[in-house]
Amino acid sequence: MKRWVACAALLLGVTPASAETLAIINVRAWTMTERQPVEQATVVISDGRIVSVLAHGPVPAGAKTIDGAGKTVTPSLIDAATQIGLGEIGGVPEEQSATVSKGPLGAAFDLSYAVDENAITIQQARADGLARALLYPDGSAGAPFDGVGAILRLTAEGSRVERPRAAMFASVGADKVAGMGGSRAAGWQLLRNALDEARDYQRLRRQPGTRDQLLNHLDAEALAPLLANNVPLVIATDKLADIKQAIAIARDEKIRVIIFGGAEGWAAATELAAARIPVILDPFEDLPFSYDKIGARRENAAMLGKAGVQIAFSVSAQGIHRSWNAAPAIREGAGYAVAAGLPYADALAAITSAPARIMSLEPQAGTLGPGTSADLVMWDGDPLEASTAPALVLLGGREVSPVTRRTLLRDRYDPRR
Repeated sequence: MKRWVACAALLLGVTPASAETLAIINVRAWTMTERQPVEQATVVISDGRIVSVLAHGPVPAGAKTIDGAGKTVTPSLIDAATQIGLGEIGGVPEEQSATVSKGPLGAAFDLSYAVDENAITIQQARADGLARALLYPDGSAGAPFDGVGAILRLTAEGSRVERPRAAMFASVGADKVAGMGGSRAAGWQLLRNALDEARDYQRLRRQPGTRDQLLNHLDAEALAPLLANNVPLVIATDKLADIKQAIAIARDEKIRVIIFGGAEGWAAATELAAARIPVILDPFEDLPFSYDKIGARRENAAMLGKAGVQIAFSVSAQGIHRSWNAAPAIREGAGYAVAAGLPYADALAAITSAPARIMSLEPQAGTLGPGTSADLVMWDGDPLEASTAPALVLLGGREVSPVTRRTLLRDRYDPRR
């Protein structure tokens, strides 16, 4: 309810078109280019882009004005690993598009073909302040590869797959052992062998391979962008021994590697920082739910960040929040990381500017500065508090409606009405 009150009080019917000039005054603006917010800031937006973020800045003549009354403004959120738009009903197999268990597709499995850009989960994420997300696959028929992920761009008008085949995903861990013949050792052998065979394929180009070649031509071609360092290899793994294997893969194969999970990453923080390997982690992953996570601890994000590792957040809740509630979940996770010792600015960066850098988005994505897209959120409280909600969401300078199917159902069945 407070979100509706805030919207009514602040917007006063203003729905800025991208060509209009808008000034948001009297706000606490986190630009994410500095470690401190700009107090009493004026954020000027024109033609869908940020013109300036200045303390006590002037309001251009003729600009529409919103008085933020001291509220906090941040860049819109970026989820470093989610599955919104890939299935809306849990437990219904035909609604799940992030996994393929049979057939020839391994590394070549491309989930971008199944993204429902009008999915309710995407609509809700947009209203909750999400601007971009990296969609990831769960698994393929060619372990250890899960397939290729895609970058989703959310706008005020809708959403689109902005970059298909944005990252190659592989998994090595206890939950994938069966698909690798029963041993995680096989996963690392298969991964290295696949990279070798893909290199040979690029050299020979469609000439018949050796009889014992494991990769088909689809998977070999799918690995070409990885070998050319055009996309990263995101390795989902948690165990310290496996994290060290991932570091070795990056070194030996000279490819860009990202760790996804990394529950025991804190124990290899120095090595990860030296190798410049980012970690996409779940701040709530602090209990030994499996033998791969025996060393999980709540200070993981803080220890990685202190060592100089680039971190971003993806909150799972046993997979639930990677399909639903994506934006509120990563905000809450960031708040939890702050409570566990991560500096506030670093936690906010982990859900805005840091994933933009990890995904190799355009320069200054996930920040508020002159020339950047006007993707921002004004919050009705501390953005890292679970009870906080957006008071205003702008994507490309256009207001995002707070009305979603969820709010319509809430209002329809609210017993107080």
